[in-house]
Formats: sequence, structure tokens, C-alpha cells
Amino acid sequence: MKVIICGAGQVGWQIARQLSSERNDVTVVDVNPDLVRRATDTLDVQGIVGFASFPDVLERAGARDADLIIAATYSDEVNMVTCQVAHSVFSVPRKIARLRAQNYLDALYSDLYRRDHLPIDVVISPEREVAEAALQRLAAPSTFDTESFMLGRAQLLGIALDEDCPVLNTPLRQLNDLFSTLRAIVVGVRREGRLFAPDPGDQLFAGDQIYVFTHSEDVNRALEIFGKKTKKQERIVIIGGGNVGLGVARTLEARSDRVRAKIIEKSRPTAERAADSLERTIVLHGDGMDMDVLLEAAIDRADAVLAVTDDDKTNLLVAVRAKQAGCSMAIALVNDPTLAPLMGPLDIDAYINPRATTVSSILRHIRHGRVRAVYSIGDAEAEMIEAQILSTSSLAGKMIREIDFPEGVLVGGVMRGEKVMKPTAELRLESGDVIALFAMAPDVREVERLLQVSIDFF
Repeated sequence: MKVIICGAGQVGWQIARQLSSERNDVTVVDVNPDLVRRATDTLDVQGIVGFASFPDVLERAGARDADLIIAATYSDEVNMVTCQVAHSVFSVPRKIARLRAQNYLDALYSDLYRRDHLPIDVVISPEREVAEAALQRLAAPSTFDTESFMLGRAQLLGIALDEDCPVLNTPLRQLNDLFSTLRAIVVGVRREGRLFAPDPGDQLFAGDQIYVFTHSEDVNRALEIFGKKTKKQERIVIIGGGNVGLGVARTLEARSDRVRAKIIEKSRPTAERAADSLERTIVLHGDGMDMDVLLEAAIDRADAVLAVTDDDKTNLLVAVRAKQAGCSMAIALVNDPTLAPLMGPLDIDAYINPRATTVSSILRHIRHGRVRAVYSIGDAEAEMIEAQILSTSSLAGKMIREIDFPEGVLVGGVMRGEKVMKPTAELRLESGDVIALFAMAPDVREVERLLQVSIDFF
């Protein structure tokens, strides 16, 4: 597949890295020559320096025979015009644009993106993706990572194992025997910085970070088995009243269960906008770094603090101060992935990487075949892929033990109709089943082959 990626920032570079590693023909376009040089020096991609919305720049990038264009520059308007030029001049069949301004995303104006108006096939909103990720972290407070699959009927949980975990030093095969009714599978383990797909004979040790794919009804039981307490989040303090914080507060207000949320926002205009947009949420104008302001928000009695300002260091420091003041859980928005190793030493329970959430959202729309969801794990080290099995797929009609999966691929779950089943060696896959696969990055291409992918899908 020939792909043009406009914008070589964090998101554009990560998408280019992912697609080029799967032997796609990738060209990166950016007005900044240093960013283009970084991409071409570190990745197997071509680079073009120039404005992505200029027709001659897209021509040099090979737009006339491109299958897909991803507009992920820092400007919404450039991304929109790029898609229009790609459609009107070069007839690029599929166009994805990242749009940040919420005014462009209002449902009232959804007709704007019709092919005869502004032809964008998929609109990605980083703020909405991050807000959704924050809500998922709050829903599973004892995890460091979580993502929904199979229409919300299954969850991927990231769990850090402590010394008091009751199943340490137990082979995974034995865990399945001990908890035979538990619909949960350990699909990934990170040990001493290395992520791998475990074998049935592997044991779990204190300090491991594991990824568990589980039925949503079994989430609490799975957490208890791995030594984590479950507690309902009733009092939430949100630091930052921008689009992300506002989106989280609106969703919390819409819930049937009572959640008391407070927002602390440093900018008075932003705080006033948030207060006008919300009904039950208390909005405080002040600095989240100020302990007096935190105490005014009753941070010592809060079940969780969610630091989602546009500054990584502020988010980290606010999270630390909130925990020191007595807050039970701290979640921080962190754009710089190199800061992730600080989470443990700083006693921050979970973090949200906007780049990873945006990359996962884009990958979900460009994977071939009947792929329904993709979640990028770690620094693009692995993916959780949800796909429907086609009748022509080599998987259809086979028992799981008969399928020659690569070493880095594990089946997390299978959904037949509305029922999510725990994958066993004897489970026979059928056409129409939805399967969730954990795949290390080098094995993603083989997974696509197993799903009977056609490069002509688009």
C-alpha cells in the first residue's frame, strides 16, 4: 500500500514507523526539513520538504498513485485543505485528517465532510480520544493501562504486579487450571523493560507489568486474582479545564451513577467557559500546583486526580502533590514518552500518552481486512488487534491449536454473536467470529495475512 503522511511530528513519525515496518511504501511530508531528515534517517521512508496542502508538493510525494493520505500536521486547516487537494486533484481514494478544534467536530456540521463538500473519510480528534482514554483509566483505577474491545464486552488491562500478588511464581498454565471459569488471558508481559508474549509455562514475578485480556464481567475478579483492590471512583478532581478535562467532566455528568467532579483551571477565560458548559461540576479558578487550591478542592478526600493540562511537567508535579496530600490515585497526561519511566518512582498510578491513543485510532482505520479495532501497546512494541474472521480466511473452521500463529501472537478472546468466550486449544473458529489477537510488532504483518488481507481493500 502506498501511503503519504503529512506531518512528521510525534504522531506522523510513529505512524510512518509502524507502516514502514510492515513494508508499505511510505512518504513523509513536512515543512520542517529537520523533521523530514529525522524520518528518512531513522525509518525506511521517503521524505519531501514543503507545505502538505500545495498540489506540487503532493505531486512530488506521489499522490497520483497513492492509496491513502494521512493529514496530521499541527494545523487543522492545512489538514482539511490537504484532503481536499488530494481528492480533487489526485483522486486519492482514502483520506484521514487529524482535527483538534472542537468547533469542527460538532455533530451539527457533520455534513461538512461529505465527499461533495470537504472529502475527509475519517476525522480523528486527539482530545476526544484522550478524554476517552482518561475515562477508561478511571473505570479501572488499579491498572496502568486499559482499553475496551468487542463492543465494550471485553477489556485489555495493564497490571503492575507487587510483592503481595497471590499468584507469583505460578506457571500461566496452572493459573488456567486454578481459575478455570475466569474468562481472562495474560497476553503480554513486560519484564526488565522488555515486552514479550508469554508461553504457558512462564511464571509471573514481582515487578512484572502484565497485559490481561478479560471479559468485562470478570474485570474485578481478575484484578483481585492479581492482587489489586477495586474501588468505585466517586470523587474526581480534574486539573485542566481545556478540551480534554471538559470532555471528561461532561461524560461524568451524563452517567447515571453519582460522581462528584471538580475542575481546577489556571486560565480565567477557560475556567469560565468550562463553568458555562457544565451543570453539576464545580469549577475552581486557580493553579493546580498551589496546595491551598488543591485543598480547597478537597484533594485529600478525592478518589482520583486527573492532571490533563497541556504541560507534561505540570501534570507530573500536580499528580505527585495530590498523592502527598492524600489522594488515592493519580493519573497524568504525558506527551513525552521518555518521561514514562518516572511514573513508578513518582508514585503516579497511570499515565495517558496522547500520541499512543491517536496512533491507535488512526491504525484502526487503515488496517486491512475486517479489522475492527487496534490498540498500540508501549512504544509501538505490540498491538491488540480485533478482527472479524472472513469465510475465506485460513482461520475459519480450524481449532485454535491447529493454527500456526507466530511466536509473538496470542489469542485473547473470541466473540460469537454477543457472547465473549475464553479461547481454548479446542475452540473451533467460525466465519463471522470476532477474534482479539495480541501481536508483537514484527508479527503484525503475518496476522494480517492470516486474516486474508487484500491490498486492494481500499
